[in-house]
Amino acid sequence: MAQLETEKNYPEGYQPHIGATRQYMRDIILGVNDGLVSTFLLVSAVVGGGLDAIDVLLTGVAGAIAGMISMAVGEYIATKSQEEVFEAELALEREHLKYFRQHEKDQLRDMLSDVGLTGDDLEQVVEIIDADDNAMLNMHAALEFGIVDTERRSPIAAAIFSGLLFLGGALPSVVPFAFIDNTGTALLVAGILSGIGLIAVGAIKTMHTGKSPVLSALENFALGMIGGVLAYFVGKAFDRLINL
Repeated sequence: MAQLETEKNYPEGYQPHIGATRQYMRDIILGVNDGLVSTFLLVSAVVGGGLDAIDVLLTGVAGAIAGMISMAVGEYIATKSQEEVFEAELALEREHLKYFRQHEKDQLRDMLSDVGLTGDDLEQVVEIIDADDNAMLNMHAALEFGIVDTERRSPIAAAIFSGLLFLGGALPSVVPFAFIDNTGTALLVAGILSGIGLIAVGAIKTMHTGKSPVLSALENFALGMIGGVLAYFVGKAFDRLINL
């Protein structure tokens, strides 16, 4: 209710920030986009290599599952490692504040000076923050290490976002081969579906970046399709090489 009341009190024309999902935007975009691109490249390459539809389907499903697990595990380990580094830095900072208070106070003064505070205002703010241990720790965490509690990421949430969205992004490249026997036709359908997905992802992400949705959509689409064409011809070249 408090959140709803806060939103109702926004001034007219005020654009609120993204909110609690902001720190997971990388996982969301990377997960679905990687699923779209890498799986389309995979099926393009094996179609170019001469595999039939059932083999392409098996390859695509295996790639989608492997990619989902790899993305989830990778994001979990990376995010957990980052959080462990943050915790170690905060523990060390607590030690510094306990035994080297004046040095940390001088550091705070320098950091606040870097963000624009000067003179008496600077000294007053430093003294106010220094009077509270939690305030000192939080200010050093934010200014020295870039650690802000609301921006920290859960390893489990990062893994879920990345893994499931990778799988979702992979489906447009895999599903056509379950229903279409002709690999050329199935690849064309996969390309169309993946292209639509790439355009949608490119456009949707600009809702939070303020960039041109058309340019972003075209960029995402072009990069994915160029990769697909290159992968197809790599598969073609490999097929010819092994059949010499």
